[in-house]
Amino acid sequence: MLTIKTFPFNLLQENTYVVSDETRDCVIIDCGAYYDDERKAITDYISSQGLKPCRLLATHGHWDHNLGIDTIYQTYGLQVEAAKEDEFIITDIPRNFQSIIGAPLRREYPPVGRFFAPNEVIRFGNHSLQVLKTPGHSPGSVVFYCAEEHTAFTGDTLFRMSVGRTDFEGGSYEDLMNSLANVLAKLPDETTILPGHGPQSTIGYEKKYNPYMA
Repeated sequence: MLTIKTFPFNLLQENTYVVSDETRDCVIIDCGAYYDDERKAITDYISSQGLKPCRLLATHGHWDHNLGIDTIYQTYGLQVEAAKEDEFIITDIPRNFQSIIGAPLRREYPPVGRFFAPNEVIRFGNHSLQVLKTPGHSPGSVVFYCAEEHTAFTGDTLFRMSVGRTDFEGGSYEDLMNSLANVLAKLPDETTILPGHGPQSTIGYEKKYNPYMA
């Protein structure tokens, strides 16, 4: 059974997830820890639970989802894994941060460790996450889907009653609508979605009430 710890981090209250199971192996998804106390909170949690971080994953390359990847690298030696299509975003976090916030970000970020292979499956402990391509919010957006637990980490592709913006560089409203209709809407209705911002929901609820999935 998965244990999922959610941390709302940074200026945009981005959801960072630490996902573990009975083996104590864990993956970190979208580490957006910005402030020092946020960075300490995630490492303290991992230490207190006796977890063994084995993968650092990004649903997409935007800065608010990756502000803390330097801390994970420095503490556990893990480099972020992301889609190749978002390489141009995730490799320039300070510039993208300043373009939105208007203040400099004086941090050194490690290079991307690897890019996802086609139809990749992330394995950790006794569980696995399918990497589902869901372009739209960004060209390299993905969803991590755990079929055995009926759980999907949707990043900024799908929120409760909403979807991610498509007006950033590389975004596409048409691609996002295709991702919703041809990928996410085909997941089982009981699938819990854990988005990049805001509360969780289910695929069934979103198909019924989310206007973008009508």
